[in-house]
Amino acid sequence: MSTGQMAGIDAGQYTQSDEIPLTRRDQPQGAVCASLILAHGAGAPMDSWFMQQMTERLVARGVAVFRFEFAYMASRRIDERKRPPNPQAQLLQQWRAVYRAVRQQTAGQLAIGGKSMGGRMASLLADELAADALVCLGYPFHAMGKPEKPRVAHLAELRTPTLVIQGERDALGNRATVAGYALSPAIRLDWLAAADHDLKPLKRSGLTHEQHLDSAADAIAAFLGCPCFGGSLTPTTASL
Repeated sequence: MSTGQMAGIDAGQYTQSDEIPLTRRDQPQGAVCASLILAHGAGAPMDSWFMQQMTERLVARGVAVFRFEFAYMASRRIDERKRPPNPQAQLLQQWRAVYRAVRQQTAGQLAIGGKSMGGRMASLLADELAADALVCLGYPFHAMGKPEKPRVAHLAELRTPTLVIQGERDALGNRATVAGYALSPAIRLDWLAAADHDLKPLKRSGLTHEQHLDSAADAIAAFLGCPCFGGSLTPTTASL
């Protein structure tokens, strides 16, 4: 994959090899309070509007953000053909490779997480990798239209300090549905009013998407212990 094919990605701001997926780092201008590897969701690349907006907000708050693309998504840039996500085992292996590479070049606290599917894959590896923290934006607690088949078994035993930022009306896990799950005390749930899976609120709520993204970035920065927010990684019981 050549740099010329990386739409929206600036040359010199990423690394890649045959084993490690393309990885981009966005660095704060000042001190770095923490680093976060942020994976994309199933249907959009690492430079989608949502991923770009969250990255910019987190960098402004002192968090260094690493983004990468799973193999199926990277292939879309070459031939522009839509593909389904790779099998779970392959997604997890790609996550492991990225984490190892970033850990080797990053000092200090390193958290993992992502949007939807990217966050879910990270949650399956958080304890194994001994990540400092886990951050999930719009966690897919169940597949679309299948609340009777939750994806939460591993979340009951999760030990990694975890922040899940979820829209109250998320179609993949709304507030009422998630209230019925047994989740680890290491997990903290922050609910955004009237928001959907992309954290976008209903217009009649009087809130804007940008406000919710700001709130999400504030919560993540505080959770990761950024000094200007006076936060810490001490987990709290999920607030349902």
